[in-house]
Amino acid sequence: MGKGDAETAARRLRLLQAEFLEPTRGEPGLRTGTRTSPPAPLHLGILDHMKASVEEVIAHTRQQAPNASPIPAEAGDVYDWCVQQTPHLDGERQAIRDALIFRQSLEHAIAMGDIKAVRKLPCPGCGCYGLLWRAGAALCPYDRCTDSRGMANRWSLAQLAHHHVAFKKMLKTHAT
Repeated sequence: MGKGDAETAARRLRLLQAEFLEPTRGEPGLRTGTRTSPPAPLHLGILDHMKASVEEVIAHTRQQAPNASPIPAEAGDVYDWCVQQTPHLDGERQAIRDALIFRQSLEHAIAMGDIKAVRKLPCPGCGCYGLLWRAGAALCPYDRCTDSRGMANRWSLAQLAHHHVAFKKMLKTHAT
């Protein structure tokens, strides 16, 4: 995995923390009922997402490197910390780590409303670009890329991340 995937995940997590923790205010001019209590001072769903993401990376790192150095204070630094603590892993376990980081990067983008992050990835089934994000899955827009029932192939973020990491590894091994 290039350092770029970890940097992207960290940048997206920091952006979530800086910009998307504020509670939604609703559209201007939208009539709503009178509140009986003030709203939460921050968006709890985003906070829960961030906490779960950081905890998953920490748990994965501690499982692979029980003697890892202390956890960084800044949430966005856990990705670099994870990579730095696990250089000894074999290729397969590094690929699992890299897929976890890339999947979380996609999750952060989607949590911010950036579904275009999925469109930039090739379809694992046919290789075409332009995946569509619908109902928690990426759908292939190519009409010939279908499952056994004739429905568009659906890909989870974990499947996309696994394919992305495997494709990058293949490119690296076949480079001159």
